[in-house]
Amino acid sequence: MPFRVEHRSLEAPASSGASSCVLRLSLWPHQSLPPVGFVWAIGVALAVISLPLLALVGTAALWGILPFALGAVGILWLALKRSWRDRRILETFALTRERASLRREAANEAAREWEANPYWVRVELRHEGGPVEDYVTLEGGPRAVEIGAFLTPSERRELAAVLREGLRAAKA
Repeated sequence: MPFRVEHRSLEAPASSGASSCVLRLSLWPHQSLPPVGFVWAIGVALAVISLPLLALVGTAALWGILPFALGAVGILWLALKRSWRDRRILETFALTRERASLRREAANEAAREWEANPYWVRVELRHEGGPVEDYVTLEGGPRAVEIGAFLTPSERRELAAVLREGLRAAKA
């Protein structure tokens, strides 16, 4: 599952008034191609492209077609590597009784952070009208922010329920 509840405390507030973590979540995109699958994909592509080239071994036509065949495998390699790099995203949501914060770290951009008082934070689940189905946003504080846009619709619904439960506990 591309999100993990690292800490959940739904108890009554501590009498000492100390800040205690109510909810901590980590979210990341699903990685459907593990490193072993990458090796297999490149190997199978090389094998499939090499089979027709075997008939051309020893002819001048091989040298005309070989650069294009290797170029196709190279383009596949680069596309898969780019896909991996673009999917290196980590969103971390932390909720205490005094503060709700979200940090998004992506491969090619600076980390973005958002903070708000949990009393004013609302979880909005838009079934339609968002960039994706069942779009989840946190509203409150300086601006509304999306969370888990890379999750599937069912995972976003589950995430919204977990966030609402945590916010109810923080407000209690």
